[in-house]
Amino acid sequence: MVQLPAWIILRACIITAMVCASLGNTAMPPAEEPKAAVFSDGSRVPVRRVFTYKQDDGVPVFTDKVPANQTYEVMEFSCYACDPGSTVNWNSTLLHTDKYRTEIAAAASTWGVDEALIRAIMHAESGFNPHARSHKGATGLMQLMLGTAADMGVVDIHAVSDNIQGGVKYLAMLLEQYNGDITRATATYNAGPANVDRYDGVPPFAETQTYVERVKILHERYRNAT
Repeated sequence: MVQLPAWIILRACIITAMVCASLGNTAMPPAEEPKAAVFSDGSRVPVRRVFTYKQDDGVPVFTDKVPANQTYEVMEFSCYACDPGSTVNWNSTLLHTDKYRTEIAAAASTWGVDEALIRAIMHAESGFNPHARSHKGATGLMQLMLGTAADMGVVDIHAVSDNIQGGVKYLAMLLEQYNGDITRATATYNAGPANVDRYDGVPPFAETQTYVERVKILHERYRNAT
């Protein structure tokens, strides 16, 4: 057995102590928080990422894990009522039957859409928060994207009346496109027409299926409350 000189052992201990002290004083980078859409009332809604790719036989696959050795697409979803893990009881949560009564009535009359459905969509999209904004840029009570707002002729996406008119006009167009099928129209409002047409109905995304079901619950409740 080789006996090391005392000065080497002492130096090694000093260096080890210096390294440990240095590491102990180094601030560790904060853990990355899960991505979320933050509404102006402080509520945070998780943004769900879904990875999709096609198998060799053409059958699409959806997963929350990054596919290995596959070309894939990433879809993100966020809205007030889209989180499958939400603890809100949608059968008893407070309804907003008086908010924006004039603006909703005007849009309903202009575009021929049921007021109860408008309130259900608004509740699901923004929780009646006119300042709601998702990380992807969906804005206002009806959570309009800038492109959709422009297509609907919206002048000021942040103005309550303009936002509601634009959202209801878009909803009316979807209802006409799907011959009054509320399920398909609301699924399209959430996931886009390409996904609904691709699957000939509600896409197999947990977020969209959750959204459609909760809009249905809210629609029935608002209809019975008026």
